[in-house]
Amino acid sequence: MSALLEIEDLQVGFGARTAAVRGASLRVEKGETHCLVGESGCGKSVTALAVMSLLARGGHRTAKRMSFAGTDLLSLSDRAMARIRGNRMSMIFQEPMTSLNPAFTVGSQMAEVLSRHKGASRAAALERAVELMGRVGITAPDMRLGQFPHQLSGGLRQRVMIAMALMCDPELLVADEPTTALDVTVQAQILNLLADLRRDLGLTYLFISHNLAVVEHVASEVAVMYLGRFVERNETDALFRSPRHPYTQALLDSVLTPEPGRGVPDVGLGDVMPDPANIPPGCRFHPRCRIAVERCRSVAPEPMVRGSQGMVECHLA
Repeated sequence: MSALLEIEDLQVGFGARTAAVRGASLRVEKGETHCLVGESGCGKSVTALAVMSLLARGGHRTAKRMSFAGTDLLSLSDRAMARIRGNRMSMIFQEPMTSLNPAFTVGSQMAEVLSRHKGASRAAALERAVELMGRVGITAPDMRLGQFPHQLSGGLRQRVMIAMALMCDPELLVADEPTTALDVTVQAQILNLLADLRRDLGLTYLFISHNLAVVEHVASEVAVMYLGRFVERNETDALFRSPRHPYTQALLDSVLTPEPGRGVPDVGLGDVMPDPANIPPGCRFHPRCRIAVERCRSVAPEPMVRGSQGMVECHLA
């Protein structure tokens, strides 16, 4: 397989002091689902927004390399990036109600994507919208075209967002916690839908989640993020079977179901994640790590290659 997306040493900052991502590197192969996991605030969504060139005002990014299908994303003008974004690269956002425009119908918003990027007529764009809405499991799609976002349930809005992201047959689909706002039953339906679309359309996903149960269900590869850096990467089965970084182990422990009468297990994460503006010296995880030694407190670990795919950043791994 060849890499569709390659990132090397990504740095993302906001203002002079706060660095949300510090030296992140990853490689996403065609046809795979590459998951970014970690606690809220670790830099997962910021990494995805940097790839899509959608950082909030004041945000800035640098990298040694950031390429998509052989195109250097860092060298593109805003106009050139706009031709790729929504066309060859699409994004499904976490909360569809705030991503869809409440003043326009679902049909008009979906049709605009195809008209803008492919020059399709409104009639052809609406026909494509009906086709994709049916494909993602929306009943009576012709009727839904004339509805506004507030007239749809959360599950239907998320399906509309997925259909909208597929309008131009993208090569890469970035999914930023696409099931977080949904109940468990609808969440399972959306995950199954994404898996079916990947199989049927040959999609490549960059999937973001803090839910390891979801990640195990959908991922080909997993990258664990902590305070703006990837501390462990590996194929899904290998990472869940044999995690090497203490942070990964603690995250996996946190999803275990406690036995009746035993209470909630202590997963060892202890205090909250430090302020990204004040990264601890040495290993950034050492203040919360149960097995940290003196070296961890003063010397930052180097990434260590683990097998053909894996990487871990820990002195004790």
